[in-house]
Amino acid sequence: MGRQMYSYIAAFCASMPDSARKFNGRSIEMQKKLLSVLPQESTEYKFNLGEYYFMTGEKGKAKAILEEIIHLLPTDNNMRARAAHHLATIARESGLDPDYTYYLAQTAISDATSATREVAALQELGNHLYTKGDLNRAYAYLTLALANAVECGAPLRMIESSKSLPIIERAKTEQINAKQRIIFMIIGLMSVLVIGLIVLLFILRSEMRRMHVLQDNLRQASRAKEVYIGQFLNLCSIYMDKLNQFCKIANRKIASGKTDELFRLTKSGKFAEEQSQEFYLVFDNAFLHLYPNFVSQVNALLRPDAQIELKEGESLNTDLRILAFMRLGIEESTRIAQVLNYSLNTIYAYRNRTKARAINRETFEADIMKIDADI
Repeated sequence: MGRQMYSYIAAFCASMPDSARKFNGRSIEMQKKLLSVLPQESTEYKFNLGEYYFMTGEKGKAKAILEEIIHLLPTDNNMRARAAHHLATIARESGLDPDYTYYLAQTAISDATSATREVAALQELGNHLYTKGDLNRAYAYLTLALANAVECGAPLRMIESSKSLPIIERAKTEQINAKQRIIFMIIGLMSVLVIGLIVLLFILRSEMRRMHVLQDNLRQASRAKEVYIGQFLNLCSIYMDKLNQFCKIANRKIASGKTDELFRLTKSGKFAEEQSQEFYLVFDNAFLHLYPNFVSQVNALLRPDAQIELKEGESLNTDLRILAFMRLGIEESTRIAQVLNYSLNTIYAYRNRTKARAINRETFEADIMKIDADI
């Protein structure tokens, strides 16, 4: 008891080196007297001998004896806890950080299993873990050490723990704040990503709508091509039929020696006129099938006092047919003249007269090309 009392007094006088040395010296003297009365074969003697070597600075001898004690005694033995704490101090002074942490942990385990609350190991372990950056465990160990010191009424432990806790608590608060900042940054980044995703969805939706429009236009163009081909084949079929009929008439006239009648038939132009009128009828029906509002759309490009008015029974007149050929991409006057069976000058005259009636003469023909088909 005398050794332990002087040891505690020396700890209280840590801030007064002279007093601490005096009481440590007395503690060593009491330790030496204790060894003289203990049986040398006992575990208690071995422990106190190791402790004596530790107190007198013979760390090598102390370590050898105290390590043996740790392996001999059970975990819940208080003597084992004290031996482990001495070994931790030796490891710290020798610069063996892993051993220091290990023996401190062993000390704390023995204190906990032996229900010893007036302890220094848990407090020291908490401070050491704080220096290593393990704030969570350091805070937990120091909080528990302070609570145990309060419950068992150990003022020295309470003072030491209360000195360390505010520092660790500030560090822990800073750690929490740092984590909160990281969380806020992540939330901000996620918000930006969500906004970016929404913008991307709107862009994709717009692109999908545009693609649907293009697909509709392609389908309409495909249907228009089918209609164009059908009408073209229909016209070809009609002309082939008319050509066959003319060949049969010519053959009959020649076979019967009526060449004069054949000559008169071809010279009068009546046959060609009849075929042209039939062509106009077929062409008008085919074109208006593709462009049913063509007449009204052309009139929208003309001055109010110069509108095109169709006669009764007319689908298109010559002015409109010339514009219809232009809308189909046949813009050369020579080709239009050949198809409509007119002279080139007549086609020029019709085109100039129609353009003169336009609201905007400069863009009239381009405006005609913008008229859409209604498929």
